[in-house]
Amino acid sequence: MSGLNIVLPNSVQRHIQDIAAKEGVSIDQFISSAISEKISAIMTEDYLSQRAKKADRNKFREILNNVPNKQPLAGDEL
Repeated sequence: MSGLNIVLPNSVQRHIQDIAAKEGVSIDQFISSAISEKISAIMTEDYLSQRAKKADRNKFREILNNVPNKQPLAGDEL
């Protein structure tokens, strides 16, 4: 593992301390987890963006045209 020194506003540090204590984890564990979640979100967005570039609108419409026209199940209405 490697170390990283960061400067945070006092208010952010207090929130980190409070939440880490509430979650029962160390500040290092909380920050590592938060950063990992952010990395995962960005990588997922990049992946979906790349997949979307490969999409074919005409094929998508063909697939949608094959969907039966039925009333939505209870609770699925708009």
